[in-house]
Amino acid sequence: DTDRKGLAGHLRALAHGRVTTGAIKVVGLVATGLVVTALEDARGRASVREAWGTLAGAAVVAGSANLANLFDLRPGRALKVGVLTAVPLVATRPGSPAAAVTLGAVLALLPDDLAGTSMLGDTGANPLGAVLGLAVVQRQGPLARTVTLGLVTALTLASEKVSFTRVIESTPVLRELDALGREPR
Repeated sequence: DTDRKGLAGHLRALAHGRVTTGAIKVVGLVATGLVVTALEDARGRASVREAWGTLAGAAVVAGSANLANLFDLRPGRALKVGVLTAVPLVATRPGSPAAAVTLGAVLALLPDDLAGTSMLGDTGANPLGAVLGLAVVQRQGPLARTVTLGLVTALTLASEKVSFTRVIESTPVLRELDALGREPR
């Protein structure tokens, strides 16, 4: 699968009848997002607007899982993105229990991840992003979910052309935040 990197590469392979591990991951993340968002939205109403809100929420959850994984290239980076996402969700009313629990886990994992003695990998970064994506959509209606989906999609598509690492390393404040807590190279 190394020659089929990125969302576009996996979708191209799928269009040519080749199933990659990345394509399986996309299907799994979307299915997970759909289930958790549908459970969150189960209110007994069935309108087109509500159905769209559930689908958009599912895509946000799946896309957020993928985004967290895209940031998991340096020690502590995905966890720091998790902190920056979770803190406002916890600090504003109503506070998000899902974000609070995730923030606690992130803070517990951060020292070892920064030291390089452990790492998230796909099995840590994907759930981190998915839970934070769910925490976001729990607070949103269909329109806000659509806007959030646009942002998540734009970042995902941008990652196909622009290296997040290069952007972080060329932006002083992001570079300093990224290096915070890590031993200098």
